[in-house]
Amino acid sequence: MRTTVTVGTRRSKLAMTQTNHVIGALQASYPTVTFEVKVIVTKGDVRLDQALAKIGGKGLFIKEIESALINGEIDIAVHSMKDMPAELPTGLMIGAIPKREDARDVLISSTGASLEQLPSKAVIGTSSLRRQAQLLAVRPDLQIKLLRGNVDTRLQKCRDGEYDAIILAAAGLKRLGLYNETEMWPLPTNLCLPAVGQGALAIECRREDDFVREMLASVHEVDTAKTVLAERAFLNEMDGSCHMPIGGYATLVHDTIKLETLLAATDGQTVIRGKSSGSDSQVVGQQAKKQLFEQGAAAMIAALNITD
Repeated sequence: MRTTVTVGTRRSKLAMTQTNHVIGALQASYPTVTFEVKVIVTKGDVRLDQALAKIGGKGLFIKEIESALINGEIDIAVHSMKDMPAELPTGLMIGAIPKREDARDVLISSTGASLEQLPSKAVIGTSSLRRQAQLLAVRPDLQIKLLRGNVDTRLQKCRDGEYDAIILAAAGLKRLGLYNETEMWPLPTNLCLPAVGQGALAIECRREDDFVREMLASVHEVDTAKTVLAERAFLNEMDGSCHMPIGGYATLVHDTIKLETLLAATDGQTVIRGKSSGSDSQVVGQQAKKQLFEQGAAAMIAALNITD
């Protein structure tokens, strides 16, 4: 048995918190193994002046980490699942998906106002086309302004009055101990459908590394995996990226996967939704794509590509 395992992660406080959480869970089952953390700077951590869609979309926060994994510099990579592209490099795999945190988006306003209470033409901070489209669908008067940086930076910008409100993921706030029920407004999934995999972690490894794969099985949560894999199957079928305002959120009800999906125009003027269910994650994801295409998804995607 190996005595040392190197874990790769981004440098943000949230990424480190998530990584330490995973290491703690692994250490409980493998007390004799020493886990070493290697911090890797990604393109997404450096390019903070532009929207994600304009600098490469999904993969911005993982490519450098995956290169280290392929080269053997690290043995495990801890990612936020929503940062993972639909397809992984040859030789790599998601070795474990731990239990999911709250998948919802949260609105945080400088005055404590809810989405309905925000004044006309309020300025909302987000870097997500998915969030932008869904907010404009219910409040077309809102003004969307780019918001990048780590969680603390984003919260401070809101407190400083640069924005009337910002949108963040509930999972990150809760993992960092920053979630406050009296000041933050969770957005119901029927108003703002989460990103595929939001709230879940992906622990990536090399397919050939049997020791690590066996180790990761100790933190894998089967029910979470069923739902997240249905969402990712849908993303793969749609060839989804940050260029596309796309959402997918699955729940498990009595062993049945129930998947809600969404595709929207960036201005929120057109939104199509679907619901699919079944016992097989891959099939549910395929059904979800079919539903959206029956409602005109192909034309919407073509228009989005022209715009981008």
